[in-house]
This record gives sequence, C-alpha cells and structure tokens, in this order.
Amino acid sequence: MARRTRRLWSDEEKRSICLQTTAPGVSVAQVALRYTVNANLIFKSLRDPKYRPAPRTEAEDSGLSFLPVEIVAEAKALIAVCATEGHIEIELAGGHRMRIIGGYDPEALARLIRGLSM
Repeated sequence: MARRTRRLWSDEEKRSICLQTTAPGVSVAQVALRYTVNANLIFKSLRDPKYRPAPRTEAEDSGLSFLPVEIVAEAKALIAVCATEGHIEIELAGGHRMRIIGGYDPEALARLIRGLSM
C-alpha cells in the first residue's frame, strides 16, 4: 500500500488557488480536482481572511473595464488611421484624437468612435 504524503502549500499558492474559485463559471470542486485536493481544504482556506480573495465587482463579472482617454483640442478635418504593431492613432473630424496602445476590443473601439463622431 502506497503511503500518502502531505502536500504543504505556501501562502501564495493558497491565495492563487482561492482566487481561481472566483472566476465566472468555475466551481470549488473544479479547482480542487485541478490541484488534486479535497474541496473542503479549499473551503477552509476561503474562510481564512489571509487567503480570501477580494469580492468581485459587477463590472468585473460582466467583463467591463475602463480605458484611459485623453481629449486633445486640435481640430483636424479628416479621419486618419496609422497602425503600427501594438499602436493605433485615430484623428476624428470633430477634433478628437485617440491613441490605442496594446490590445483592444474592436467592437468597443467602434462604439467609442461612433460616440465621438456624433
């Protein structure tokens, strides 16, 4: 008969495991299976304030996020898009200029452009 060894989890590992239980659609049982531990051990850690993750807000649950916006007072009469790797700059006819650096959601960007163009 094989002898079981007790797994010792660091505080950071426990926080990480507890945080994974807050993801939408993920259950404690799924996380327990992923780490091959009993779900009761995760529930015990979740009760400890040292490991308990901060409550998620409604915006985090819905996937909404704020993007930094800078409004520039320059008036341009054209729409110009200059795309380089990870950088987009858009100048709108209403005098608005947008710089997008890094990843972005194309649908959210299109809604923002439509809103500024009105």
